[in-house]
Amino acid sequence: MREYLKFYIDGQWVEPVALKTLDVINPANEEVAGKIALGAEADVDKAVKAARKAFATWSQTTREERLDVMQRVLAEYQKRFGDLANAVTEEMGAPASLAQRAQVPAGMGHLATAIGILKDFKFEEDRGTTMIVKEPIGVCSFITPWNWPLNQIMCKVAPALATGCTMVLKPSEVAPFTGQIFAEIMHEAGVPAGVFNMVHGDGLGVGVPLSTHPEVDMVSFTGSTRAGIEVAKNAAPTVKRVHQELGGKSPNIVLDDDVFAKSVAGGVRQIMTNSG
Repeated sequence: MREYLKFYIDGQWVEPVALKTLDVINPANEEVAGKIALGAEADVDKAVKAARKAFATWSQTTREERLDVMQRVLAEYQKRFGDLANAVTEEMGAPASLAQRAQVPAGMGHLATAIGILKDFKFEEDRGTTMIVKEPIGVCSFITPWNWPLNQIMCKVAPALATGCTMVLKPSEVAPFTGQIFAEIMHEAGVPAGVFNMVHGDGLGVGVPLSTHPEVDMVSFTGSTRAGIEVAKNAAPTVKRVHQELGGKSPNIVLDDDVFAKSVAGGVRQIMTNSG
């Protein structure tokens, strides 16, 4: 059984300020698959301060320096492919085949895409007599869901790394194993201390402090509409940038010139593929 009772802050595995734990249930068999520590405001504060300190230097790195770090992360990710697939199966009940052919490759794909874009991305652009300069936002807090854990982590982390931002990640507390392994990957890849930080926890204990902390410049949240409304409210007093992907399912529109039975079957297949 997995036991993850430390957070990744400022390049080190650190004990929670006050230890409180949560059992992680494998929904496929409804058995306890592991245990994590639940963070609180004090843990978030340590992580955000580490990210703020690291931003001073990471934001000034060159394109080539960031590419080198990201390519090392990709190499470590590939080494841990099997570990990540097993973790996805345990934490969200995904069949092994789905974890191996979709869940883990999705995260890897986001990182590879960010690397490719960064190679030629124009951070400065002349438009007539005006120069547009694209700069890193600052410290970003990332709150990710259970259903595509690696996909959602990497589609936030990869662009942040590429653009010189620093970050604090809160993986879903019901699917935290891949987040833990991803933090190990970042450590092994030699990502500079404080650039990437991770604190396990629930919405109230960690999500709220991440969306209210005055030293956080942007919060990116994927989850329910209800929680997204609270994130936006919490971010408003400090005028953070807010990025959200909220709940609800895609409408399925079948036109009258289509094959009805085939279209319905295809829609069900698209929605239900991510089983777990």
